[in-house]
Amino acid sequence: MADRIEQIVAKLPDQKSVTGVWEVAERHLALGDAAFLADLGIALAGVYGSDASRIRQYGSVFDYLLRLLATTPGPDHVAEALRLVSGTETADSDLDRYAASLLASSHPVEELAVAFTGEASEELRACLVHELVLRGADVTQAPGVARWAMSPHWSYHPLGWLPLALSDVEGQPDLPSYSARGGSHSMPYGSPANGEVRADAGTRVPSVEETTTQAAAKGIGTAVANWAEESNGRIEARVFGLAAPLGAESLPGMLLGLGLECLKGAGKKKTTFSVAACPPDQAWSVLFAAASTGGAYSSGARGAYGRLAAWQSLAGLSGVAGGSPVEEVEQRARECTWYGFGAGTKWFEHVAWDIGLASLSPERRRLAVLAATDTD
Repeated sequence: MADRIEQIVAKLPDQKSVTGVWEVAERHLALGDAAFLADLGIALAGVYGSDASRIRQYGSVFDYLLRLLATTPGPDHVAEALRLVSGTETADSDLDRYAASLLASSHPVEELAVAFTGEASEELRACLVHELVLRGADVTQAPGVARWAMSPHWSYHPLGWLPLALSDVEGQPDLPSYSARGGSHSMPYGSPANGEVRADAGTRVPSVEETTTQAAAKGIGTAVANWAEESNGRIEARVFGLAAPLGAESLPGMLLGLGLECLKGAGKKKTTFSVAACPPDQAWSVLFAAASTGGAYSSGARGAYGRLAAWQSLAGLSGVAGGSPVEEVEQRARECTWYGFGAGTKWFEHVAWDIGLASLSPERRRLAVLAATDTD
């Protein structure tokens, strides 16, 4: 068996197509030999780990082996998937996030309990906890998971800020579906379609002063940061203080008068512009999708860190101080008034990834805006 693996590893860089290797893995799995897939993946990583980014075949085969193990039902496949990830010298946080998402999408919590006692990094465990929470699992009652999830030793971890149950704002998140050969996810972006707010030409808008700080812009843009850092995206995150409360009928005019880069030319002849009211859970859903699934060329932060980023952006838009409890962020978000907007300006790419969100504070004197766009 070891000789067979050595042959595959040695010949891989010269293969024009790796489907033959995929088929070998499938046959072994069908025969109940899941260990072969983990052994092959570990051997590949051991030989090509440092050159992984330059060897297309390696990435294709390794990804397929992990997907095949992680998405095939059965506790044995969970154990071998964990061994593959843990035995990979090039393992990093991205791989842990990816593996946690794959496993949580395909196995009941009972089968995943082994990750909290067997071969798994603390990072993978932290991600797996929140991937399970996103799928509605009660990790506080799950044997084998609860003790680790509720222990104080990982409270320092960034994900430790998140609650161990879904909030009302999160609802039932749209999550990706995976198979050995692919996956899919929702893309809830674009211009608002319902609840349009119509501008009243006779209304007056209060005077305004921009109050954006670097920290505020970063916090608001957390969910879409990967669009700009890893893809071709643009982000505009800004905050404004209003001299008087802003009425809903004045919001469209206010947005057009703020000097936003994303709205240059909007509202003029042949340049569309629309604003619609949206509940905070819709805003969270858009932020979560942007953070977890990524943009045109970014794969996103996956579920656990996508959840974290969505809450961080929601906190920034709502005007909640960093580090405040999630419960406080949710309460404030519900007190704010939320809008989605879109425009036919050149700033937006109009491909598939366009976001326009605005949050008006309860006293209606703080307006926060997030716009983002990306293209392939």
